[in-house]
Amino acid sequence: MGGTVELRGVSKAFVLRHNPAHNIKIRFLGVFHPRHREQLEKFWALHEINLTVRKGECLGLIGPNGSGKSTLLRIMASIYRPTAGEVIVRGRVAPMIELGVGFQADLTGQENVYLNTSLYGLSRRETDAIYQQIVGFSELGEFIDVPIKNYSTGMYARLGFSVAVYLDPDILLIDEVLAVGDEHFQQKCLQRMGELRRRGTTIILVSHGMQTIEEMCDRACLLVRGRLDAEGDPRKVVARYREVLSA
Repeated sequence: MGGTVELRGVSKAFVLRHNPAHNIKIRFLGVFHPRHREQLEKFWALHEINLTVRKGECLGLIGPNGSGKSTLLRIMASIYRPTAGEVIVRGRVAPMIELGVGFQADLTGQENVYLNTSLYGLSRRETDAIYQQIVGFSELGEFIDVPIKNYSTGMYARLGFSVAVYLDPDILLIDEVLAVGDEHFQQKCLQRMGELRRRGTTIILVSHGMQTIEEMCDRACLLVRGRLDAEGDPRKVVARYREVLSA
């Protein structure tokens, strides 16, 4: 069924480097003096996450900074591979995770639209059919013909979100990037997300805006230190999150 995500025992570890040796002299000294040697530490960002997201569901991911929310989203987007466990994603995924990812700075906004849609398998004719909708939604106007290296972070967000929501995705992954837009554009984004939900698009949203989580999401998950601490009704999970913050 297109639009479903299933995580089975998913864990993710990163290797942290302490006292890295950047030149030959330090490396040589490390042969004789342990304090100059590079130390490697395995850091577990996620621990055995079991989660199923149903087709057409809007799921909110919340938690303190460093709790693993963005890492989990990147695993769903196949940007990261899990260290352990299994990820099953059914359907076309449109990730709106990092500003500028997939964009080429020296190309114009228009050129980047066509580049991004081609990466998702759309032909030029298919992009032609949605191009004006993308530009209109972004409200970039004449700046669509300007190299995006001259864009502000807000303009990046406008273009990235506009492309993502007109790809007709089965699954839309959204990180905190909407926070950089102005209030008017944020409201437009929320309205568009509502339209996609009504059409059956699955939405997974990372946000620090608890009101957005409570109003938009069918279900919420709280991550704390890489573990799934709470799951269920958004208001109850938000209340649990506030307890964690005040502890």
